[in-house]
Amino acid sequence: MPYHEDELLMLSGIQHFAYCPRQWALIHIEQLWDENHLTLEGQYLHARVDNPECKDMVRGTITLRSVPLVSYTLGICGISDAVEMHKADSGMTLPSHAGYYRPIPVEYKHGKPKLDSSDRLQVCAQGICLEEMYGVPIKKGYLYYASSKHREEVALDENLRKEVISVCEQMHHFYGTGTTPKAEYGNKCRCCSLNDICMPKLSRIGNKVEEYINKMLDA
Repeated sequence: MPYHEDELLMLSGIQHFAYCPRQWALIHIEQLWDENHLTLEGQYLHARVDNPECKDMVRGTITLRSVPLVSYTLGICGISDAVEMHKADSGMTLPSHAGYYRPIPVEYKHGKPKLDSSDRLQVCAQGICLEEMYGVPIKKGYLYYASSKHREEVALDENLRKEVISVCEQMHHFYGTGTTPKAEYGNKCRCCSLNDICMPKLSRIGNKVEEYINKMLDA
C-alpha cells in the first residue's frame, strides 16, 4: 500500500538507519542532534553543491542541483545533491532540450568510501524515487567522495533495492511505534556526533534518552 503525504520519512535517514538504527531514532524520532567535525564538514560540502539555481551542461550531460525526490511506495522524500541527465535513445524529456534523457542520481560525501552499504543504500533510494517520479528505469547512481576525489559507480541491482525496501519498512515500524532501538556499542560509536547524547554504554536497555535523563533528575 502506498504511503500518504503525512507518512513520508526523510530519505536522508536511510543512511543514518543503515549506520545505526539507534542514531536514526535519536535524530528522527526523539529530535536530538549534535555536531562534530565530521557533520560540519558534510554541511560545508553540501552547501557548495546544493544550489537549485545551478544547472551545468557538459558534453550533452545536464546536471541539476537540489532535485526534490519522493517515493510513495517506500514512504520517503528528500532532496538529491545532483541528478545527471544523460542523453539516451528513450527516457524522459526536458523543457528547452531536444531528445530523451535518463536521470542518474549523484550523492556527495565528505569522507572516504565506507565498508558498509549505508551510502549505496541512500543513492539507490534516490534512484527508486526518480524511477517512480518519471517512469524511467534507472540502473546506476554515483557516489562522489570529496576527501579522496573518488567517484564510485553504484549498480542499483535487485539485492540493493531489496535492502532499501527492508530499511524503509523498519524505519516506518519504529517511527509508527515511537520506539528507539537499543544501543549496540562498537567502534563506530566513537565517530558518532550523538555519542554523548546516546550514551551507548549506559543505554543498552533501550529506553529513550529523554526518559533516562528524567529518571536521573528525579533520583
